[in-house]
Amino acid sequence: MAAPSPAQSCEDFAEFQELLRVMRTIDDRIVHELNTTIPTASFVGKIDASQTCRELYESLMDAHTSRERIIKNCIAQTSSVVKTLREEREKAQDDVALLKQLRKEQTKLKLMQSELNVEEVVNDRSWKVFS
Repeated sequence: MAAPSPAQSCEDFAEFQELLRVMRTIDDRIVHELNTTIPTASFVGKIDASQTCRELYESLMDAHTSRERIIKNCIAQTSSVVKTLREEREKAQDDVALLKQLRKEQTKLKLMQSELNVEEVVNDRSWKVFS
């Protein structure tokens, strides 16, 4: 199964969360990654620890940057949808379906905004372990 594209993931919050879960794999496995990156005494001469450590650092940075970009992009897209729905709601005060859609999008926006806080916690934990 191919991963959903970031643009598609903004439409459905479950897909959005799944995409983030998959992208957080490197953070979830940081201890394992460090254990396999730092050579044991018998492999010290065969593996360049500083190079592999630098590569892991760059992978973490790339993962954190791309996740933050996706989250902020989805927040911007959903904010735009909410704004449009609010404008439509101003014109059609009696439209119950429109109100339900607006509430649904507002809830999705709040959940996406809360993912920024989750991302901060995940990143902090990874950097503490990495250090």
